[in-house]
Amino acid sequence: MTHYNKKVQLAVHTRRIKWAPFWVVIKKFGMKKRVHPSEITKHRRHWRRIKLKIKPRRTPNSHLG
Repeated sequence: MTHYNKKVQLAVHTRRIKWAPFWVVIKKFGMKKRVHPSEITKHRRHWRRIKLKIKPRRTPNSHLG
């Protein structure tokens, strides 16, 4: 179950860091401005630089009864 929980959290964070579509750049900055779509996204993340620090869900110890 913990593996599934981690995948769900990764999927949520993937939605948060997607680049904006190119027409949003035109809508926000105008036709003359050349801006990369990543400028509009709030959260930037790289798989090497920034880790998510997802902790596995705690499970009760089976040897305690």
